[in-house]
Amino acid sequence: MQPVDSHTERPDVSFDGGDLDCGNGLLLLIRRHIDPMRPGQLLEIRSTEISVDEDLPAWCRLTGNELLSWTKDGKQRSFLVSKGPRSAARAVGGGGRPAVEVATLTPAATLPSPAPAPRIEPLAVMGIGSWPRPLWMKRALHDRLEGRLPDGDFDKIADDAVRMCVDAQLRAGVHVITDGEQRRDSYANFVGARLDNCQLIPLTDLLALTEDPAELEQEFAALDVPASEVRHPVVYGPLGRSRPIATHELAFARTLTDRPIKVALPGPYTLSRILWLDCITTKPYPTRAAITEDIVRVLREELHFLLAGGAALVQFDEPVLTEVVFGAPKGGRSFMCGALAAKEDEGTELGFARDAINAVVAGLPRERIALHVCRGNWSPDESVALAGDYRPLVDLLASLDVGTYFLELATPRAGDVDVLRALPDDRRIGVGVVNQKLDRVEDAAEVETRIRRAVDVLGRERVLLNPDCGFATFADNPVTSAETAERKLRAIVDAAARMR
Repeated sequence: MQPVDSHTERPDVSFDGGDLDCGNGLLLLIRRHIDPMRPGQLLEIRSTEISVDEDLPAWCRLTGNELLSWTKDGKQRSFLVSKGPRSAARAVGGGGRPAVEVATLTPAATLPSPAPAPRIEPLAVMGIGSWPRPLWMKRALHDRLEGRLPDGDFDKIADDAVRMCVDAQLRAGVHVITDGEQRRDSYANFVGARLDNCQLIPLTDLLALTEDPAELEQEFAALDVPASEVRHPVVYGPLGRSRPIATHELAFARTLTDRPIKVALPGPYTLSRILWLDCITTKPYPTRAAITEDIVRVLREELHFLLAGGAALVQFDEPVLTEVVFGAPKGGRSFMCGALAAKEDEGTELGFARDAINAVVAGLPRERIALHVCRGNWSPDESVALAGDYRPLVDLLASLDVGTYFLELATPRAGDVDVLRALPDDRRIGVGVVNQKLDRVEDAAEVETRIRRAVDVLGRERVLLNPDCGFATFADNPVTSAETAERKLRAIVDAAARMR
């Protein structure tokens, strides 16, 4: 499309993107303005960045929005975009102010009840959640995030990756299956692509949204993952759940096996630290407590649907809890969980976490709800992860209305299992008996020794068996290979069989 002298229609909304390009914050600003608009309304995007001439039309084609015209006067450009086809304006009356952003709510009275699910026996073996993605799956994840791969094509590729992951677990002989989080770019940030009024952007793009980019760059320098390699969710309106977060993952996994299935979700406390960004200038919520109320709501809705869909276990990942009690390694802020939000004192944060988690799970079957805690799983280097036993977290864990805790215990960084005697005796413990960070595969005798120690302390009926953490918490940063992951699970299965 060639530029014109002037637009023939007036925009309903306008904004100036300055010299931002589409990979450095402009798309986020477009989303912030266009998402509240009604179909067929017009958005004017002003820009001085030359690359937008090609990138914006491509974005319109990918998203189904219609580029009506654009003008150029020196460096200044103006693009007039219809939200969806311009013909949609007639269907909604056209014109007027943008619609108010509204969170998508599922009325509590219509939330489904839990469906039956297979019982998980003592000493059952399972992974924590994530599994190394094949190279072609990682490429598909990037292509989808960049808008180069339609959802339908992505799902076909992801289905194949899940089949491979499930087949590997079945070969290893595990008793509870996960889908390996193959469709996710990371254990938590993926929600930015699933929730309403939330978007995944490169972490460095936040520099364009803050009043003090230099200060934020210093924050990035202290993080334990390069900021340029991480996509971060940014909230620009009231959070809603108009589509599932993970129930589609569960539904497909259930077509592949009759064994019990566990689904992992980021916990509400961790999400509150990820989604509440102190650094950006425009915030859709006044406080972290306010955004957490909606985080709790969408997670509770998802939990209802997962249990109704037959999930045997729903596990909430709360690794940021260890950052609260152990601080950051090597004197810097720990970015193991993507937690950029500032935190209060330890007691306040643990109380905040307790209330949020219990609000999500209230009234639902405790035996089918779990919590996972680790000390950082972005690197196989043990020296950069947090260290300390569970003593500072025992009271919190005991106060949570969950039936199972999946805990690191194979790594020396996690201390001894004896600390867990203080937990209520009606709770199960998923005991980490292999270290996913180690290249070597532990032999069955070594694993059996760890199992026996856990059984002696906790009792056989309370013990489940797992690696310390996932094998690929971050898609681009797996801590081991798929072959090694399968062999480690097989070592646990063999050791458990010897125990039986």
